Amino acid sequence: MRLALLFAAALAVAAPAAAQPAAPLPVRGVVTQIDAARLTVKPKSGKPVTVDLTPDWTVQVTKPIAVTEIKEGSFIGTAELPQADGTGRSLEVHVFPPGVKVGEGHYAWNLRKGSMMTNGTVGKVTVGAKGRELQVSYPTGQRKIVVPPKVPVVQIMPGARPMVKKGAPVFLLAFPKPGGGGLITGAVAVGEKGSPPPM
Repeated sequence: MRLALLFAAALAVAAPAAAQPAAPLPVRGVVTQIDAARLTVKPKSGKPVTVDLTPDWTVQVTKPIAVTEIKEGSFIGTAELPQADGTGRSLEVHVFPPGVKVGEGHYAWNLRKGSMMTNGTVGKVTVGAKGRELQVSYPTGQRKIVVPPKVPVVQIMPGARPMVKKGAPVFLLAFPKPGGGGLITGAVAVGEKGSPPPM
């Protein structure tokens, strides 16, 4: 349960901004500085971002898995590009631990221009001409998601703080601190064996 709450609070893809007091800022890049209270991340473009860490901040690891590991009943998040036929084409898929359901819905994301994030429960799974096809349901609807071959698919697992170090590629959701005065997060994602988290 504690792990589920931590995912809900910090790492898991955020719910639409209307459902939260303030929308989080997805931060991707390489750690340039870190201490007990904060870390600084250098994105691919733009200025470094410094984010405070909550006292109980945790680490999650994205471990590559085969797309065949996505089964009916899996709860996933996927950054996807809407297609003209109404389907979504995955840019990446991350599979949450059993029992963790957070950020359900379909909303704007910034992995790529025009991308969206869909978080939901997988229903029917079929193999189509363009890849594995997933029927993904969430409280306000459902989408057909196509996962093309070679798209990154990862399982989210708990990790250890020493994995977040200078030079490590990371992903995190930075939330505005209450009353202003900077950003804060309660969890940081790293890829297995130093690979960048795909989300």
